[in-house]
Formats: sequence, C-alpha cells, structure tokens
Amino acid sequence: MTSGYTLPVWVAVAAKAALQRLLGVKGANDVSLALLQPDRRVSLPCGPLALLEPGVALGSSRCDPGDQLDLTRGLEVWVTARLQPAGPADDLLLVEAGEGVGVQLESGAPCLSAYALRLLRHNLLPLIPPARQLLLRVVLPEGARLGLRTSNAAFGVVDGLALIGTAAEVQRGAAPDQLARARQALRRLADDTDHRQACVLVIGENGLDLARARGLAAGQLIKAGNWLGPLLAEAAELGLPRVLLFGYHGKLIKLAGGIFHTHHHLADGRMAIVTAFAALEGLAGAALRRLHDAATLEEGLNTLRRQAPSLSQRLEQRLVDAVENRAQAYVARYSEQRPQLGAVLFDRSRSLRMQGPIGRVLLSELSHGTTGAAHLGSAH
Repeated sequence: MTSGYTLPVWVAVAAKAALQRLLGVKGANDVSLALLQPDRRVSLPCGPLALLEPGVALGSSRCDPGDQLDLTRGLEVWVTARLQPAGPADDLLLVEAGEGVGVQLESGAPCLSAYALRLLRHNLLPLIPPARQLLLRVVLPEGARLGLRTSNAAFGVVDGLALIGTAAEVQRGAAPDQLARARQALRRLADDTDHRQACVLVIGENGLDLARARGLAAGQLIKAGNWLGPLLAEAAELGLPRVLLFGYHGKLIKLAGGIFHTHHHLADGRMAIVTAFAALEGLAGAALRRLHDAATLEEGLNTLRRQAPSLSQRLEQRLVDAVENRAQAYVARYSEQRPQLGAVLFDRSRSLRMQGPIGRVLLSELSHGTTGAAHLGSAH
C-alpha cells in the first residue's frame, strides 16, 4: 500500500505556496516541504494560487492520504497568507481557523496539533521578511460537513476538522502495518516489569488523549487502531493479567454485536445492534423505529435517554455488559489465558457513558491523578 500524508502536511503545502506567491515566486506547481517526522524533504503538488490584494495571497492544495481509506481524500485546503508589520515581541506566525476548521469549544482557538504547528513554523519562518508577521487563515470548504462524521465533539472540538496528527504520513488504522506496530507495543509492555500488570487498548489519538486525562498510565496505553480482536488475543497470550478496552462508544458498541475489526469501511451495524438490544429491553413500535432511523448513534441514544430514562439506562448497561462478555468469549476462542477484561465507553461530551462491571473495577484501579479531568463525568 502507498502511504499518503496527513491533513497538517497539506495545510503546510497550501500555506507555503501562498507565502511564496506573496514573495513573488510565480508558476510553481510543487512545494518543497521538510516533513520533520519523518526527517526528510519531499516535493508535493499545490493547487491554484491567487494574489487577492496587496499583501494577501491564497494558496491551495488537495489532500491525498495514499491508499488509506480516509475521509480527507480529495479534501480541498485553502490558506490565505497576509504579511503585516511586526513588533520585536510579536510572534512571527499566527494561525486562524476559517470555515470548516475545528476549534476548541471552550477557547475558540483552532485545534492544531503540536506537530502541525511545528511543521508550519519550520517551513515558513525562514521565508518571512524582517519586521513582518505572517497571518495564516485556514479554510476547509467541506470541513464542517466532514467533521460531523468524526468523534471530534467527544474531545471538545466543534465546527469542522481538527488539524491533528503526530507525523506526516497517514497511520493506517485498518492496515496490517498498524496491527504489527500495536503487537510490538504489546510485547514491549509485556516485558516491562513496571507496567505489565495491565494494558489499556484505545483506538486512536483522541482515545489516547482522553485516557491520559483520566489518569491512566501512559506506559500502559496501547493504540490499537481498529484491530481490537487480534490484540485482545495477543494480550491474553502474552499473559497480561488485566486488559481494559477504553474508547468512544460509536466504536466499541460494535463488539456487542461480535464485530472485532471496527473500521467503518469493513463493518458497521451499530444501529442494528442498538436496536436489537433495545427491543430486548422492551422498546417497541414507533419508538424503536425512531431509534433505528436516528441520524447518528449519539442522537438515537440521547433521544432515548430523554424520553425513556429507565429503559435507556438498562439498554446502555446491557450493551456494555455484552461488550465485555463478547470480548471474553473472543479471547477464549484463541487463548487458554483468561485475563480480567473490562470495557469503559465514553460519548461525545467527554463523559463516561457506559462501564461494564469489570471495566468499572479496572478503571478505578488503574486511574490516578484525575483531578484535572473536569469533563470526564461518571457513567450511570
């Protein structure tokens, strides 16, 4: 498979193209970029450029994630670059969120990873003329629509796509190389005498962020991607005594239906699973149909919680219990080892939405220093 590049890289391409246009460089179809992570330089295509007014230029690019199934494929990126006077104490590079760029709900600041900012600074600061400041405004025309298909809101990011990523190349969460990396991380954990008493399997970067906020030890966190089934079996075979599944309910609910590879391009079925479990709890007729036809899992569960709180509570507990039971049965098929295996699921509001009986115990045992995790409420 061909590896492509993350959204921060294509933002940097458009930004550098815009700045070069301001500086009088014309006709360039490609932009030379230092990726930093990995440490190499590449030449990547930019899109149309325009000088909008004196001192302001527009650069563009189009995301290419390679062979990875990724919602940013073909996403247009527009960046306006403005050079303005700067004082001695001014930051030479400022980044504003335009339409379609995710912002932090509390502060309104653009959601920009440390890598994304470092990439921009490294590639742009040497080009900024003396006594000038560069103001970038990033626009993702389809970002607001695509942002609704992500779990960004679970981490306090609204209005569009977050410019996140810890490296230039797309990490293929559904690809075999992601599984190989996660298995290597599990083996290192099994050999670590300080941390091998437990592992916490999370799906992606957002899950890692929330797990750390909850006080779960970084040394016990394993980024599983979507390969939960094989990694559960691997953890058992390595003799890890406690395994906690910690993740967004939109992913982990799939395990209640026996789906152990959670990438949505390979298997979904969340609404069918939730509807079947709701019927087992007594939901019927028009209410059951509304749940099944909800635009999103979150919307369906929240509507049910408002309209039938008692049934909603029973349903959510049944779901997370099934996640634990199915995970334990999966491990039993492939390993003679029997770790304690629990599940904790959170929702888009950063609240712990569902905890299985084992997950509740493991979370209590493994968490520490959670006083700063103000957004992490308790599951019912």
